[in-house]
Amino acid sequence: MPSGAEICDRFGGCYFERPAEKLVLEGYRHWTAGYDTGSVVPWEMAWGLYSDVLGGANARIALAHLSHFIRTLGRCAHCPLRAFPFGAHHICRDECLTLGLIAANQHQDMAAAELCIGAMVCAPRGREVAEAATDFAAALSGFEQRLLPIPAGIIEDVLMRSAPKTVH
Repeated sequence: MPSGAEICDRFGGCYFERPAEKLVLEGYRHWTAGYDTGSVVPWEMAWGLYSDVLGGANARIALAHLSHFIRTLGRCAHCPLRAFPFGAHHICRDECLTLGLIAANQHQDMAAAELCIGAMVCAPRGREVAEAATDFAAALSGFEQRLLPIPAGIIEDVLMRSAPKTVH
């Protein structure tokens, strides 16, 4: 998997410090940590991040969409969602695919979105996860938080370099 430094170099500045990307990546990390630990502390940290960037009213809406997306994505008991701890300067396969899926939805890149969905979930769950991702991406776009596009070729490279395919 690419390190944070490799991704920062690729995008000419730290990709992970861009507000939109930070909302998705750190939001994903905080929300999954909350589910994994049963603690509300990571969710409170997500609230702090989202309210700082979006303001309180918009943060409530965006976090509702994030929560729905993560809950929908994580329903498969066979493959738990993987994430680095919040603030880490590396990114794992699931995080790459999450960023790719949200970016693809915001940029109407169906090829990239289908690659991400196909690598993240089994076929019967694909539509449900795609709809939740679309809603989350649209909410962020509505608050002027657009991720940089991540072309299908980059996603293919991540998939080729990552561990064998797991399906949520």
